Amino acid sequence: MTSSSAQFEDIKLLEEKLKRGNLPQELYNKANAAIERLVRLTNSSAYSQEYDQVSRFLDWITSLPWNKRSLDILSLENAKKTLDTNHYGLEYIKERVLEYISVIILKSNENTSKTEKIPQQLGQKAPALLLVGLVGTGKTTMAYSIAQALGRKFGRIPMGGMGDALQLRGRSKAYPDAEPGQIMKVLRRVETANPVILLDEIDRVTDNAKADIMGVLVELLDPEQNSRFLDHYIDFPFDLSEVFFIATANNTAGIATAVLDRLEFIEMPSYSDEQKIIIAKNYLLPRAIAATGLSNEDLEFEGEIWQQIVRPLGFDAGMRTLDRTINGICRKVAKLKVAGNFNKITLTEDNMKKYIPVW
Repeated sequence: MTSSSAQFEDIKLLEEKLKRGNLPQELYNKANAAIERLVRLTNSSAYSQEYDQVSRFLDWITSLPWNKRSLDILSLENAKKTLDTNHYGLEYIKERVLEYISVIILKSNENTSKTEKIPQQLGQKAPALLLVGLVGTGKTTMAYSIAQALGRKFGRIPMGGMGDALQLRGRSKAYPDAEPGQIMKVLRRVETANPVILLDEIDRVTDNAKADIMGVLVELLDPEQNSRFLDHYIDFPFDLSEVFFIATANNTAGIATAVLDRLEFIEMPSYSDEQKIIIAKNYLLPRAIAATGLSNEDLEFEGEIWQQIVRPLGFDAGMRTLDRTINGICRKVAKLKVAGNFNKITLTEDNMKKYIPVW
């Protein structure tokens, strides 16, 4: 196949994507003109960098979910079950989430059963959330659980160390390194216009870009502005009003006041040793056993040693150290099982040092 034949095949595929893309009319007309430009470029014998740029742009705009939405599961029973399955305690936070869902149910069609999947614009009804807490207190997993409880797609944007607002906003096609921003990339990946998007660690953007990044966050989180969010690369307004934004931070010191004003503050508490033991037994250990290929019959913990396992390095507000410790124990047991000469391992105060990883 010649180069021009391959290009015509690419153009045909782009035309088919355009027909299925359900783009806004103005953007559809713009895309049609761009396809005509591609045909003219293909008919010329010389290689054209413009062809690559235009075809890439068309691929992007026809891949975005302009009018695709997932169906929310507006059921208090389902939401409570999901939150309880994924998280121990945190009753106050769970109650807040259930309150948001309750408001949407009451405002939905009175003839629609509350357990039925129905399309709703939850992002327009509930405020954006800010989960604040120390490292390892479950902020990211809580955001994922909220998406799961609602039946929505989930996307994460890591903000820690972000040094340029263009990483969110996108870079104009006028530049050689033009590309869409993280918001558009998430929307393309999840393929819906109403996902839950996690803005992770918004307090840890770099100081030199903080003002510009906070300005973009204000636009993202403000319901008066986010219905016409303009990515510099896409160069056409995208409606983000149905996106449920959840931000996380270790503290609020590095967050602009204007951003805080647009977020619903929820504090994630530290865990006591007693809570950690319950979480370790009921959540972390079963997950680690499954992840390492063991069975429940391969490993047992004597109750007295849990207090020592939760504090191998002293007090830790979160769960990450404990999670790493349990996974390390399971890996050691998995190695013994693969090597043969294996009987059920029971961790006791006498043998625990053989199995607890040294960090």
